[in-house]
Amino acid sequence: PGFTTAVLQYDRRIRLNSMLIDSSNVLKRPDLHRMMEMAAQKLRLMGGTVELVDIGEQELPDGQTLALPKVVTAQFGNDPNKHTVCVYGHVDVQPAKLEDGWATDPYNLTDINGNLYGRGASDNKAPVLAWIHAVEAYQALNMELPVNVKFVIEGMEETGSNGLDAMILAQRDTFFSDVDYIIISDCGWLSRRPALTYGTRGNCYFYAEVEGPKQDLHSGVYGGTVIEPMTDLVGILGECIFSGKILIPGIREAVAPLSDEEWRMYQDIQFDIDNYKNKIGVNELMYSNKVDLLAHMWRYPTVSIHGIEGAFSDPGTKTVIPAKVTAKFSIRQVPNMDPAMVKKQVTDYLHSVFAKRKSPNKLKVTMVIGAKPWLADTQHPLYDAGKAAVKRVFDMDPDLIREGGTIPIARTFQDVTGKSIIMMPIGGFDDGLHSQNEKMSRYNYIEGTKLFVAYLNEVSQIKHTSV
Repeated sequence: PGFTTAVLQYDRRIRLNSMLIDSSNVLKRPDLHRMMEMAAQKLRLMGGTVELVDIGEQELPDGQTLALPKVVTAQFGNDPNKHTVCVYGHVDVQPAKLEDGWATDPYNLTDINGNLYGRGASDNKAPVLAWIHAVEAYQALNMELPVNVKFVIEGMEETGSNGLDAMILAQRDTFFSDVDYIIISDCGWLSRRPALTYGTRGNCYFYAEVEGPKQDLHSGVYGGTVIEPMTDLVGILGECIFSGKILIPGIREAVAPLSDEEWRMYQDIQFDIDNYKNKIGVNELMYSNKVDLLAHMWRYPTVSIHGIEGAFSDPGTKTVIPAKVTAKFSIRQVPNMDPAMVKKQVTDYLHSVFAKRKSPNKLKVTMVIGAKPWLADTQHPLYDAGKAAVKRVFDMDPDLIREGGTIPIARTFQDVTGKSIIMMPIGGFDDGLHSQNEKMSRYNYIEGTKLFVAYLNEVSQIKHTSV
């Protein structure tokens, strides 16, 4: 009694930092370094034991090297009789430009009708700050933290978390040795109902390059005399997927079957198909019922073709036959798929399809990303604590959901540290992550901070025999 009232008294102190740095822009790297220093200083002023961990350098395409932003680690409390949780987050953001269709300056946090608009507002600034404010709330109210809290905050997540895997491995037996549980809040709700996330898809990203003539050719002069690389490339891509069905042998056969328990979980999830269609602006989806749609969004693989490098894509007309074109496509990984096997399956299949064309052109297939999926046990006490915290703050049960996207750090934490992980989002379903007009509502931000405060309390009550 009085706990929620005490947290309510702290609401007015919650603010969102508007410093937003795109980690993909190497010209902004000094600002990124400064931002990591700011995050470290914030945690120091709160009394945390803070380190800025050097994770080395990044090699640029032109061969130059650039220092990676240091990873911030912090610790609050070291009571051996308490559980220790580690909160992961990132403070870099996706690129954004006003001319892309933003209604406000994407790099100037703007408050409109209870929504905080700005690139990174939801992904992942607000969740990181909400966790920091959760610790500050206990401090400001002179309440002892119920668990020891550690932070790992990075600045390169949006460009692949360069250097972070090696840092986690290097500190497995030091910083992470006494960690019991890891919490990630780099995700969002599915609807207006709060959610707990227990799985993500992985990602195998491929380049398929077809090379022909030694230079681009005029289609009027050479069209009809050469076998065009673009025609070959489009032809083999068309053999990868048809009407949502993956045609590459072995992919669908490797997928873990949908269990009766999963089917029942999907039935209970709050999800409005019509709202979903309206949100993305389509009249028809691949599947017409909720369970099939959610299953294919979260726990079945998909092939997506992202673009063709070397093709003419500017406005206007250009009668060119490209000499070399490279397709970029990905396959989202799910249990029980293995990226190494998928690499072989895709490479062998594309070469076999290409061989049937009897083309003199050359095909090269490369897998540049091989991120594994992550899946947690929803029966773990971490999820019981999450349900209790959601019930306390929002007075409702959460949806148990999976993410269709990839958060590689979850699988890294799982494989390297062996710790139990939960994803606890506070972002809204309509926040527009990576899109124009990204936002975080004040409601989600403030209630999300309360959720984190309540969750720390619930985790403290997990019996120490649980692992």
